[in-house]
Amino acid sequence: MNTPTLHKILYVEDEPDIQTIARLALQEVGGFDLCLCSNGAEALALADDYRPDLLILDVMLPGMDGPATLAELRKKPALATTPALFMTAKVQPQELEQLRAQGVVGVITKPFDPMTLAGTVRDIWHKI
Repeated sequence: MNTPTLHKILYVEDEPDIQTIARLALQEVGGFDLCLCSNGAEALALADDYRPDLLILDVMLPGMDGPATLAELRKKPALATTPALFMTAKVQPQELEQLRAQGVVGVITKPFDPMTLAGTVRDIWHKI
């Protein structure tokens, strides 16, 4: 299968420090076009116009958590099949299995290495 090029990433993360590191890792180091959202409501508001190639969602978000945000994003026709990743500090095997069961293409654990994050995302993208 010919995987399309990964260019636009919608990333939902509420922690300002992690947003800064992710912007550096994905935009500056990785060369991706990044749309950062601080919560699920913001992601829902911006996603249609942004038309991301990939969704990355923190699991623990204020209000609507990552899995709930993904479920709402999936209701939008343009995002129904957009590949998604979760980022989480929860690394117990059972928790990771529960996250993968929600139809994501991968789970990246925090803390992540900012210098290798873009490569990790690309590796997952090419396995889709």
